Amino acid sequence: MDAVSAPDPVILAAALGGLGLIVGSFLALVSVRLPEGEGVVAGRSRCRSCATPIRPQHLIPVFSWLALRGRCADCGAAISPRHPVIELLAAGLGVWAGLSAPDLLTAVAGAALAWQLLLIAAIDAERFQMFDALLVPLILTGLLQGALQGWDVAAFRLLGAALGFALLWGVGFLYARVRGRTGLGDGDPILFAGAGAWVGAAALPSVLLWAALAGLSVVAARLILRRGVRGDDRLPFGVFLAIGTWLVWLYGPVGV
Repeated sequence: MDAVSAPDPVILAAALGGLGLIVGSFLALVSVRLPEGEGVVAGRSRCRSCATPIRPQHLIPVFSWLALRGRCADCGAAISPRHPVIELLAAGLGVWAGLSAPDLLTAVAGAALAWQLLLIAAIDAERFQMFDALLVPLILTGLLQGALQGWDVAAFRLLGAALGFALLWGVGFLYARVRGRTGLGDGDPILFAGAGAWVGAAALPSVLLWAALAGLSVVAARLILRRGVRGDDRLPFGVFLAIGTWLVWLYGPVGV
């Protein structure tokens, strides 16, 4: 393999980690603006308290938040730590993708998948919302990544997307008919379609397995912390599906 197809994994991981800091800054912005119905591309970043435009030197990922001690430079209002947290997570996922991938294109694709899943999960964890503007591109990028490997792979990914949507939509429909209340959000079937578009139809059970384990770990943690768990408690299932999709993309279906 030449240096282009197989770059040094440490250098690749460092590059994707650095890029992840920049991407993470944008993801943090989108995670705030999109649920509020605000534009996510046009317009300068502003303090959410005083509306003062943020100076360029205060837009450096992580470091600006630390230098300002988590406060607006103009009004002194607290800046949510969610911004540096998302930036660091995006950087960490970029490093993870770089270290795990066998070649450059797979590493870049993995980082793109991770950053999309991070944004979807961050919004769902905070607001129990998912947006088609994020879910549809997840499906399309998965199909595109498959098409770059061949039309047979793309067809298999398309089948995965269709089965993923149909499966969770059917589960949600049956749950609502039997229990008389909604059990899954409208975005969950579309997110599972995105999972199928990235990992294929045969890997969907493994995505669900990892998602279930992630959800059970949260329930177990709440019980250990004595916070209690009730049957009608809401859990952001999109977060767990995102975790499952990422792990299956990296390591393949369970038992294979």
